[in-house]
Amino acid sequence: MTALARWCIRHRLAVLLLWLATFAGVGAAAAVVGPSYSTRYEVPGTESGRAAELLAEAFPGQRGDSDTVVWHTGGPGDSGREGVRSAATRQRMTQALDRVGQLPSVAAVSSPYQDGAERQISRDGHTAYATVTYDRPAEELDSAVVEQVVDTARDAATAGLQVEVGGPAVGLAQTPSGHLAEAVGLAVAAVVLFLAFGSLAATALPLITALAGVGTGYLATGLLGHAMTVADFAPMLGTLIGLGVGIDYALFIVTRHRRGLRQGLGVAESAERALATSGRAVVFAGITVCIALLGMLVLRLGFLGGVAVAASMTVVLAVLASVTLLPALLSYIGGRALSRRERHRLHTHGPEPGGPRGLSARWSGCVERHPKLLGAVAAVLMAVLAFPTLGLHLGTSDQGNGPRTATTRQAYDLLAEGFGPGVNGPLTLVGEIHGPGDRLALDRLAQSLRDTPGVAESIEATVGGGDTGTITVIPETAPQSQDTSELVERLRTEVLPQATGGSSLEVYVGGVTAAYDDFATVILGKLPLFIGVVIALGCLLLLLAFRSFGIPLKAAAMNVLAVSASFGIVVAIFQWGWGSEAMGLGGAGPIEPFLPVIMVSVLFGLSMDYQVFMVSRMYEEWQATGDNRRAVRVGLAETGRVINSAAVIMIAVFGAFVLSGDRIIAMFGIGLSAAVALDAFVLRTLLVPALMHLLGGANWWLPPWLERRLPRLSIEPPQAPVRVLIPAAATQPPDTKATGADKARSRARS
Repeated sequence: MTALARWCIRHRLAVLLLWLATFAGVGAAAAVVGPSYSTRYEVPGTESGRAAELLAEAFPGQRGDSDTVVWHTGGPGDSGREGVRSAATRQRMTQALDRVGQLPSVAAVSSPYQDGAERQISRDGHTAYATVTYDRPAEELDSAVVEQVVDTARDAATAGLQVEVGGPAVGLAQTPSGHLAEAVGLAVAAVVLFLAFGSLAATALPLITALAGVGTGYLATGLLGHAMTVADFAPMLGTLIGLGVGIDYALFIVTRHRRGLRQGLGVAESAERALATSGRAVVFAGITVCIALLGMLVLRLGFLGGVAVAASMTVVLAVLASVTLLPALLSYIGGRALSRRERHRLHTHGPEPGGPRGLSARWSGCVERHPKLLGAVAAVLMAVLAFPTLGLHLGTSDQGNGPRTATTRQAYDLLAEGFGPGVNGPLTLVGEIHGPGDRLALDRLAQSLRDTPGVAESIEATVGGGDTGTITVIPETAPQSQDTSELVERLRTEVLPQATGGSSLEVYVGGVTAAYDDFATVILGKLPLFIGVVIALGCLLLLLAFRSFGIPLKAAAMNVLAVSASFGIVVAIFQWGWGSEAMGLGGAGPIEPFLPVIMVSVLFGLSMDYQVFMVSRMYEEWQATGDNRRAVRVGLAETGRVINSAAVIMIAVFGAFVLSGDRIIAMFGIGLSAAVALDAFVLRTLLVPALMHLLGGANWWLPPWLERRLPRLSIEPPQAPVRVLIPAAATQPPDTKATGADKARSRARS
């Protein structure tokens, strides 16, 4: 790392030009080919996946998605007698639907006023809907075209006629596309950095390096979508993670550089030492984050693999910017990395003495004096916050969970009130017909489904492609309801086997609820393996770095606690609805099935960051003195402030993504910001040091035979002595200190 830092400092202009060229090149390529993202979160090999495949084969022309125009009468100015069948309403809506049908990308419009479409009018006659079918999937549609459909339909609204539009295309078009969340997060980060550094130049460096890495990663993610399946939320997730770790990594390096300057080192030497120490820790932390993210590949789910690779790529670029671009920029600003007051103090009073002081030192002493009490308080707090995780319900959060003011949410509610909650998530039964007997069995099945508990309506069977039949089933309950999931299970295990007995008809249950239930089943089945792989790899790295069993095991336990508590907060807000409407996040609903996997991988990686930065300083002190109490006290005192500053920045960046307008990204933002807050302010600065004080020398125990066989992996090598004048009273004879350290280590390890 020292050689890399020296080269970057000596060739600082070349480093800047290389980064500019990389950014411009990736940006030009992304502009030429355009992004390619997927909104299809499919799981191959499931029953719902097989149903979707058969539908695509049987109806190849129906590749376009569809939206729903819903209108309701009964407001002020409406007589309430004829409802949607009144001549005025019929004429007004027919004209509006005709105009919608003439818009670009609209393939067809199915009106309830057409012959045979009476079922599209509610029983009370006050609600009706029309289906707008596009000529392509929702993600391929121009948002301006979809907005035109919405505006044209809603222009028909009057004082007594409410018109709303819902569906996948409208949902995508009305998702905020700006970068308000990133801007707010960066603004808060800038304020925290300035308060920590007191220097505008030093404040700008972490922001510049983070933006360089994340900006390049954001553009590269669009290119990655042409090589593999990448989910549509991958760029936002990569930006969220990249900004958080990128600013924090640069913060750690700049903080170490500023310490060197205050101790009297030259700019180049201080930057080199910062890279040789904190820079190595940054690389190690980045590796742990990437390992945790790439652990998602174990699940063998296409779109999650793309998310893992995209996020890891952004983290790698953030690390590269921190260890190459940052030292070049440090050499440019020179002594301005210190504030004007610090430069004046250095010039007037000379280098400052080392050693911990201030609030961090006092807190470290408090934890040392009361480890049992403070550790118990922290453990109880984490257990209470983790409690809601026991009620975690995985499922689909649809437009019924959107903000009440959104037209998609209002369309969803109107359909549920007029036609029953199940109309928003119908089940599709798809059968493979092998002869006339199977066709008769399919017709009988459609009839018998009407008498099945939990089924509100069963639509007559239709046949497409010659050997594929479909039946649409409307449940009595909403798509997110546990009763609907139980209906899917009952259809698969009881109703369908009985109805198709004696025939060769094979029927598969598909639809939104069935697909998400299958997805959740697959995820939960593979989650133990995934978590085991991530924990094992993380523990192996820590074992090699710290030569101890206790450190990796505590890190794994703390990571599990942080993940559980953050999930408890996510469940309380999004599943139980505690404050979700007030924050503009919509109503209560289940948690997305893929959220646990992504959050576990991200949180395990981020939790390792603080573990590495804090314990590496403790380990350095332990190697020097062999005194566990001193090692824990000094390590916490010297890293506490920078960890807390880094945590505040990451919380601000993650928390700002609540403003993204996307429910999934908001889940990530709240979950990650809560996890970082708990990790930094409860676990790393309270529970971990309390446990290390209680365990004493056992923290660093490793069997001698294993010690000899393990390869060496050093995070922060011992620093060379700083070449500044130090008062004689502060020095000790080197031989005496070494002998004391050897004796202390010998006593602790025995």
